[in-house]
Amino acid sequence: MTDLNFEVSGKYQERKVWKPFNKVIVAPNERVAEERTFAVIGSKHHLLRCFIKINTITQVNGE
Repeated sequence: MTDLNFEVSGKYQERKVWKPFNKVIVAPNERVAEERTFAVIGSKHHLLRCFIKINTITQVNGE
């Protein structure tokens, strides 16, 4: 199975302020893209999953 590109958008809470994000994640399906988004943003900003809200996950074509 080949990996697809997904654009994930949402927001995360940092110091009582919600900040928006848009990420392109390479994953085999939407569920894995969601998990990888939690992992990437959580590790970069030292956040728990309850401080990360995902609004949309859409498959994008190309790079």
